[in-house]
Amino acid sequence: MLVPGYGGGSLADLPGALLGVLGLGEPDGSHPLRLEPADRVCLFLVDGLGAELLRAHAEAAPFMAGLAGRTLTAGFPATTVTSLCSLGTGLPPGEHGMVGLTLAVPGTGQLFNCLRWTLPGGLTMDPETWQPAPTVYQRAAQAGVEPVYVAPAEFEGTGLTRAVYRGVRYMAADTVDERVARTHEAMRQRPAHVTVYYGDLDSTGHLAGWGGEEWLRQLAIVDDMAQRLAEGLPPGSALYITADHGMVNATEKIDAESVPELIEGVALIGGEARARHVYAEPGAAQHVLDAWRETFRGKAQVVSRQEAVESGWFGPRVREAWLARIGDVVAVPYTDLAIIAPTNQPIEALFTGYHGSLTPAEQNVPLLEVRT
Repeated sequence: MLVPGYGGGSLADLPGALLGVLGLGEPDGSHPLRLEPADRVCLFLVDGLGAELLRAHAEAAPFMAGLAGRTLTAGFPATTVTSLCSLGTGLPPGEHGMVGLTLAVPGTGQLFNCLRWTLPGGLTMDPETWQPAPTVYQRAAQAGVEPVYVAPAEFEGTGLTRAVYRGVRYMAADTVDERVARTHEAMRQRPAHVTVYYGDLDSTGHLAGWGGEEWLRQLAIVDDMAQRLAEGLPPGSALYITADHGMVNATEKIDAESVPELIEGVALIGGEARARHVYAEPGAAQHVLDAWRETFRGKAQVVSRQEAVESGWFGPRVREAWLARIGDVVAVPYTDLAIIAPTNQPIEALFTGYHGSLTPAEQNVPLLEVRT
């Protein structure tokens, strides 16, 4: 189990370093990632491309496997909403507040899905209220650099996009060809700050598992896309390839809602299958902690909110305003276990591949580099 390397080796540290590439970062050049200057910077963000996964199947991705780079940790939990917000703000989860996939909205008794941006009963959540921190894209725009985000049209204007990508010029592009073309177009400006997103590797891993034929076909598509992006860069460019998390294939599932000991005293089961936030009824937190620890002994690390915070899982500090978003109990499997909760997450319960935990397969993500 890894504690994310906040402060120099995590995704939260990358945005500041990318600004530094363009001369917009630390004035003394002291950023811990120390990336070399360039006139243009492009970040290729591949959902689900864990470093351990890429290393295990380097033969399916020869271009990326041959690039120089290093390994970063995603942050906790190792999930898309948390990592995208860390990449969008340059802050650890404890600072930006997106500390899980589904989180209790304090005082409401309801779970908020931070990916789908949905609340029960058709209620809405203002993105700037839920995630008020300024973004690195706003910082870049204020410095005179227009940041561009290239991604499928379906994500434009969503709550998550508004929460983590405030300040970008959104360039909708659905196919691989369109995304490559839009990226090259955006990279012609000088200076340039471009992010291009690819999500099908992650969705394939969820449905079919990572490492199988379908997943390997997707990995080959990613590798070809990375090579095409690199080959079309103008001189003075830096391309970085990274991911938001890795993945494990579940060999065991436990339905937390069907085990009486796991629901006694529980008000809400949030988070996701590899990083559960368990919200207790008033006065029942210790009982819930004891029951979950006993049930998952030898399979998951089960801690109290205070223990998770003090262990630095969410970063060096958690803002007081965000503490109630964290479960009274946090359960993090370290075997290939998925703790499912089908009532609120019926589709997730059917997955093969999962992520969220603190294992190397889920935490470690590549940071690969190409320069022209």
